[in-house]
Amino acid sequence: MGNRNRTEIVGSILDAANGGTTKTKIMYTAFLSYNQLTEYLSLLIENNLIEYLDGTNKFKTTEKGLFFLKMHNEIGELLRQTTIENNN
Repeated sequence: MGNRNRTEIVGSILDAANGGTTKTKIMYTAFLSYNQLTEYLSLLIENNLIEYLDGTNKFKTTEKGLFFLKMHNEIGELLRQTTIENNN
């Protein structure tokens, strides 16, 4: 998979939690250790990008998180297009 920066990891977590899922599923989908996941979830909750759904033991990406994810994906696509154009 290679090294990922914090923004890519956040994007992976928000994508995994889209629609609501457990901590374990997020951990495996985003390829994170438990300690990494705990650290990132705290950061994301603090910034209202993800929310904990009481009584369900699930986390869900918020509207703000979905907006972040959309922008992250669009920037990634722009960078891929620029790289392809520069290589031609």
